[in-house]
Amino acid sequence: MTKKVAIIGAGITGLASAYYLKQQDPSIDVTIYESSNRPGGKIQSYRQDGYMIELGPESYLGRKTIMTDLAKDIGLEQDIITNTTGQSYIFAKNKLYPIPGGSIMGIPTDIKPFLTTKLISPLGKLRAGLDLIKKPVEMHNGDISVGQFFRARLGDEVLEHLIEPLMGGIYGTNIDNLSLMSTFPNFKDKEQTFGSLIKGMKYEKQQRIKQRQLYPGAPKGQFKQFRHGLSSFIEALEQNIKHKNVNIKYQTAVDDIISTQQHYDIVCGDNTEQYDGVLVTTPHQVFLQWFGHDPAFDYFKTMDSTSVATVVLAFDEQNIENTYDGTGFVIARTSDTDITACTWTSKKWPFTTPEGKVLIRAYIGKPGDTVVEDHSDEEIVSIVRRDLSKMMTFKGDPDFTIVNRLPKSMPQYHVGHIQQIRQIQQHIRNTYPRLRVTGASFEAVGLPDCIKQGKEAVEELLQEI
Repeated sequence: MTKKVAIIGAGITGLASAYYLKQQDPSIDVTIYESSNRPGGKIQSYRQDGYMIELGPESYLGRKTIMTDLAKDIGLEQDIITNTTGQSYIFAKNKLYPIPGGSIMGIPTDIKPFLTTKLISPLGKLRAGLDLIKKPVEMHNGDISVGQFFRARLGDEVLEHLIEPLMGGIYGTNIDNLSLMSTFPNFKDKEQTFGSLIKGMKYEKQQRIKQRQLYPGAPKGQFKQFRHGLSSFIEALEQNIKHKNVNIKYQTAVDDIISTQQHYDIVCGDNTEQYDGVLVTTPHQVFLQWFGHDPAFDYFKTMDSTSVATVVLAFDEQNIENTYDGTGFVIARTSDTDITACTWTSKKWPFTTPEGKVLIRAYIGKPGDTVVEDHSDEEIVSIVRRDLSKMMTFKGDPDFTIVNRLPKSMPQYHVGHIQQIRQIQQHIRNTYPRLRVTGASFEAVGLPDCIKQGKEAVEELLQEI
């Protein structure tokens, strides 16, 4: 008898899950429920008048190869583009400083660029050097904040001016609350193995260089995109699974998931469908409506999420002056700005922008602030222009602007997060057989991570149905 599986959510995790379900067992009858009218979730590419603008995620990390592998499997190999490499900057002390060469996530691996940077004082450099002789940092209860760990290893100054701008922005969380073991456990592994973070990351860099030497013609950029935007990946994935008879029900909100002895009932309005297995891939704010009665899910009721917005500004090149040659910058939290980072998109991804035009993406929204909720689109653009005028000169108005709000979209992984998640996942296995819950609220927010979580959830589900 044909097995039926429901997937709740048609974001990247849900679509990838359907792909892997069909890949591993083509006979399974798969239905995806999506409350909105389109697939992709936060991924949204705006394509018009020669522009290709990402309104959500901008790219993905190439060394996490699962997304590239999936893209090749669905016929997009020729469309994959690696970013134009270039200098990245940090805005601190009211000035843009180049990120020192050879650093990995702000951790120095080459002594000369670190010694010559003006971003860190001589005393701060000396303090960072103590990492070479300090004992490994002790963790209590199996976790520690990213801030506490890096302060202990490299000192306050390197943390505030180098590491925090690069790491804090990825997760939209205050770095002194951000869980190391939920986000960057590899740094703890390197420290334990080599007795020093700097030595460990130096080894990591050497391994990356060796890897590049195996593929001498490969592009050097870290990030990957698609010729027609991230939405083209979503569209190709959607078509692929539809050809395999996956049924996607758009504008269909799930009201309840009811567990019976052998099945699960998916309730949508007056309709109820029965399934052998269920995979939930929605944000925690959504899945709590079905599991909120279960005290094991209480952690998600107090889990913070940061509201952010992507702000796009398109200029005629004669109306903006940017003398910096690079891909963009991040901002130290000690700076007096509302924006947290900026990508010079037309420099990083030249294919996105027509000749003679300049495209900029700024990011606004920090943990604990309400700037995204409190201001209109026009006000947010004004705030962004005010902040950006500290780094570049506007000679005229933009051709157009786009503000894309992502309310409560950045789940915050506070210290102890991974232990809570492990307990919840075990509870789901014990209490809800043939059901899995996964996605960005659980482990890692990057696009390849979401695909990986979907694949792992599918493998577990198939063992039970």
